[in-house]
Amino acid sequence: MEKNQKKLIIFMPSIDGGGVEKNLFIISDFLSNKIKDLTVITFDDRFKSKFNKKIKVLNIINKPKKKYKKYYKYLRCLLLLLIEVKKQKCLVFAFQANIYCCILSLIFNFKLITRSNSSPSGWNKNFFKNLVFKFLFKVPKKIIVNSKDFKREIDKKFNISTKVIYNPLNINEIKKLSNKKLNLSFFKNSKIKAINIARFTDQKDHMTLLESVLILIKKKINIKLLIIGYGANKNKMNNFISQNKISKNIKIINFQKNPYKFLKKSNLFILTSLYEGLPNVLLEAMVLKRFIISSNCPTGPGEILKKGKLGMLFKVKDKKDLSNKILHFNNNIKKNNKITYRAYKSLSRFDYKSNCEEYFKTVKKFI
Repeated sequence: MEKNQKKLIIFMPSIDGGGVEKNLFIISDFLSNKIKDLTVITFDDRFKSKFNKKIKVLNIINKPKKKYKKYYKYLRCLLLLLIEVKKQKCLVFAFQANIYCCILSLIFNFKLITRSNSSPSGWNKNFFKNLVFKFLFKVPKKIIVNSKDFKREIDKKFNISTKVIYNPLNINEIKKLSNKKLNLSFFKNSKIKAINIARFTDQKDHMTLLESVLILIKKKINIKLLIIGYGANKNKMNNFISQNKISKNIKIINFQKNPYKFLKKSNLFILTSLYEGLPNVLLEAMVLKRFIISSNCPTGPGEILKKGKLGMLFKVKDKKDLSNKILHFNNNIKKNNKITYRAYKSLSRFDYKSNCEEYFKTVKKFI
């Protein structure tokens, strides 16, 4: 790029290790090889090693010893962002706290690109908010979304024109990490080896998952379910397992830096979200040729699974529909193998290089 290019700041106050963060690391590292002056602003330094050494990472706190509220992280990082944009001309690329970045951009007149990560049906049900968002979504130079369904939904709702760029998928890295050694006896002797990887929040609707598996356990179906994640609903989930005495069939473990070696031990991945954007975890399951059953939530799963041709979709929050889909999986193993192969072959849509290049082309227009 030109010698007089502006600084690029990637803004992500709260990095916790989920799907959005994986995209952040991949996109940031790719852009760092194209853009000389690239800075990431985040709250703490726990994930600093995930970034290319060419990237300058600015954080508020080193080695945090306690958990901080999300909005406290936002406030501190927004103040740091303001200091940086006042030093020199910058293009800000926000992965998080987009509305607050829009307000700052409006007041202090810096160029902004935002990336929206989840369907508006999950976060915009307030009339006043809708009016505010409709106004502020005119501020960014470009709003990037990660699925075509997402684009249709958000464009119509806010009368804007977003750009679709699919999540860049590092297939080789996922395969490599999945081959790491793992001693896991939990799935031993079970026919259905189901797994779920998600934050323990209401959005991910783990209770529907637990209730559907309970139905199958009562029917004497040979199923084991491993749930990996972290979050506020962990106690609620554990209480359900304890009260129904199903700890032999369902196990919850904490967030894993390498979930792929666990995913490889399963034969079924289940997603029960109420809403998404384009769930990375479904793509990762497809890389490892694991059969997928997902809620048909807005947005992403239907698009990834091509309306059920590359996996099964069930009605959101419908535990009976989900349990029936799991039974169907159990009774059609040979057919399932053909479907997982077709799903794997469809991953070219999410090619790492071509999608990262789309991010660079978008950034290049405004820097």
